[in-house]
Amino acid sequence: MSQQADPIVGTPAGAVRGVRDRFGELYRAVPYATAPTGAGRFAPPVPHPGWSGVRDATAPSPTAPQPARDFGRLDMTPYFGPGWVRGEEYLTVDVRTPGTGGRKRPVMVFVHGGGFVTGSTRAALYDGRAFARDGVVLVTVNYRLGVPGFLDLAGAPANRGLLDVVAALGWVRDTIAAFGGDPGNVTLSGQSAGATITGALLATPEAKGLFRRAIVQSGSGTGAFTPEQARRVAAAAARALGVRPTAEAFAEIPDERFLGILPALAGIDLRTATATDPLAGLSPFAPVLPVQPADALAEGPAGEVDLLIGTTTEEGHLYLVPQGKLESTVDDDVLAVAAKVHADPAAVVAAHRAARPGATPGELRSAVLGEALFGAGTARMIEAHARLSGGRTYAYSFGHRSTALAGRLGAAHTVELPFVFDIADEPWLHGDAGLLGPDPAPAGLAVRVHGAWVAFATHGDPGWAAYDPQRPRREVLGGFAGE
Repeated sequence: MSQQADPIVGTPAGAVRGVRDRFGELYRAVPYATAPTGAGRFAPPVPHPGWSGVRDATAPSPTAPQPARDFGRLDMTPYFGPGWVRGEEYLTVDVRTPGTGGRKRPVMVFVHGGGFVTGSTRAALYDGRAFARDGVVLVTVNYRLGVPGFLDLAGAPANRGLLDVVAALGWVRDTIAAFGGDPGNVTLSGQSAGATITGALLATPEAKGLFRRAIVQSGSGTGAFTPEQARRVAAAAARALGVRPTAEAFAEIPDERFLGILPALAGIDLRTATATDPLAGLSPFAPVLPVQPADALAEGPAGEVDLLIGTTTEEGHLYLVPQGKLESTVDDDVLAVAAKVHADPAAVVAAHRAARPGATPGELRSAVLGEALFGAGTARMIEAHARLSGGRTYAYSFGHRSTALAGRLGAAHTVELPFVFDIADEPWLHGDAGLLGPDPAPAGLAVRVHGAWVAFATHGDPGWAAYDPQRPRREVLGGFAGE
């Protein structure tokens, strides 16, 4: 395509050049804040000062510093992306739009997952072609991760990665009209860590007026660390680095060393007199809040926001099956996981065993883990939002079972994403090590799931009845005859 044919959009910060294809237009690596370097890594995001001339927006962005992630026999590259692609200016967004002319279109802002330590807009799963095809402007966001993003330090604002997402939403409010989007019809969405951030913003006063709807895919309304838990992680990080737990001391340390100490932060006992570990030891980072988001929705925009929220039916399988742990788990392993996340682990295991007669220890371990990480916090958020919003909560359960890893992966964490983005037929998602396994995707499931997300972003109704606390029911997506 000739350079003259490439689309150019003027924004308040300057003009950007993207690319045009049969789905619309794509603009990559558009900065919404200045590069977080040195001491700036531990400061609030600062709006980008802009540029002169036309900025090239055809190449992908650098990514936040992050470690490599290995999920054993499962290829999770489409989810995590390429890892750390070095470059200072990574606080950027990608914009996929049907076009800049005509009516203003609904906007979806997507916040990636990755345990608050990995992920980026470069992940192949977040291809927005289908959203643009169906009339939605998709904005994907990079934010600070790990130590710069979420370690709670004296002299630094808490939850800097979350503040980045607020800044990106401000950029959307001020800029998205230039890309053909309606700043008055913005849906904030996220999956996993991104869903937990989305849920936290529902309870954040500074987020009021920045989005009209929210989608929480496999997140948790109770996934935040308490200040006491955060202090334990900060103290451990400071010990590993040989410095004081202050922003001033950490500002002198290069990002490579922050990544190097991550193994030292694994396995910290975060149980306190008032809280268990909401992440079951899987990540040393999370939003740090004195009250869990599900219990503080009235403080933020939640009451005015439509909510689409749900989980997969076998969330915990992702953390066990690829490593062979589903088969190797014994009863003591089940109890050990329960002890991390519950004050009365024996009672919790007994309840899961009663609900799943005949389940293997591995299946019980997966159930305990999935409920602790996502299920319980999602249920609390559903109930709280339904009470607050008065009929604007739409709940779902995603049950399609991936046939990956000899059919064992099942309806694990992340399996719904290819259906949300309507890319479930992509060959790189298939094969025994692919996220969806060797079998073809069920006919019609991606059309149904993606269509529900588009409908919700467009007018706030995914196509099923709102959640009623008097008759609690979640819409089942996949996992039954005909999917």
